[in-house]
Amino acid sequence: MITSMGTLSMIRTDSAHLGTSSLTSMMSGNVQKKQGEKTEKAKGTFEQYFLDAVNSVNDKQISSDAIAQQLITDPDSVDVHDVTIAMAKASLSLSLAQTVVDRVIKDWNEITTNR
Repeated sequence: MITSMGTLSMIRTDSAHLGTSSLTSMMSGNVQKKQGEKTEKAKGTFEQYFLDAVNSVNDKQISSDAIAQQLITDPDSVDVHDVTIAMAKASLSLSLAQTVVDRVIKDWNEITTNR
């Protein structure tokens, strides 16, 4: 839908979709929220950033395990696609974390061996 000012405004047409506000306002709100989070996180230390990242990976692994267990115990309550997506997110985040840690260790070793 185009408003009188000429800006594009997206609306929800399906009642099954979550939320009531317009999609455009949600997107701009999310962008502002993320920009605020970036400035707050920039003030932290590397240690805190690293621990937050590890906790995020751990949370995704726990969430993936929980949804897989729910699929086993009550198959009708969980969509198989949600389980697949949760497992893929957990696997990807673990793989990325492992790559980053390996790279940090490799670079640290290079720094310490150069004289």
